[in-house]
Amino acid sequence: MNTVVKAENVVKNYGLNGQTVRALRGVNLEFMSGEFSAIAGPSGSGKSTFLHLAGCLDTLSGGSMIVGGEDTASMSRNDLALLRRHSIGFIFQAYNLIPVLSVEENVSFPLTLMGINKKEIKERTAKVLNDVGLDDMAKRRPKEMSGGQQQRVAIARALVKKPALILADEPTANLDSKIGREILELMLELNQSEKTTFIFSTHDQMVMDYARRLVHIRDGQIESDEVKG
Repeated sequence: MNTVVKAENVVKNYGLNGQTVRALRGVNLEFMSGEFSAIAGPSGSGKSTFLHLAGCLDTLSGGSMIVGGEDTASMSRNDLALLRRHSIGFIFQAYNLIPVLSVEENVSFPLTLMGINKKEIKERTAKVLNDVGLDDMAKRRPKEMSGGQQQRVAIARALVKKPALILADEPTANLDSKIGREILELMLELNQSEKTTFIFSTHDQMVMDYARRLVHIRDGQIESDEVKG
């Protein structure tokens, strides 16, 4: 297996009201290809901060973050954008769909940005919508769908790029337990069939139960790291 994310002594500080908030305090973590892992902890523990750094959405205050073999600390803003575009998929608790676009257009949008030809875009979009059970909703807009359906669109949008890594920030937070379980079953099935690495940030016990590896973080430091049998 290949290393997908490697954090070495990662530090992240924020300025808030004239004071320094130490969000991450020397974190060391490594995730391999094909993992289905969760980083758990209370609000303010640093779990979402870690995901944002691994996803090249934020910059380090110290240490190094290697993503897909690339040292993000030494990359330009443009290179980071290209790494995000081609190698990383994101699933957010707020879905972050474009309301004026249809399901099909939301899912295919990342491929358009990547410059992929129209024929391949159509084929890949159709396949991933079928994979998440939304092939009959391709022309709907987000406002015409339930929360669980919108989250499936977000999963499809993340998967359509065929990324090595998918980062899911509190993906079940806005869903009831039944729909949340269905979403997790879907992501686990896709993890196993596509060998895509999933890393969640969560405080949802159900997500922790589904994860094959569970990392607990508190006050910006790793508290425990357990691989389940």
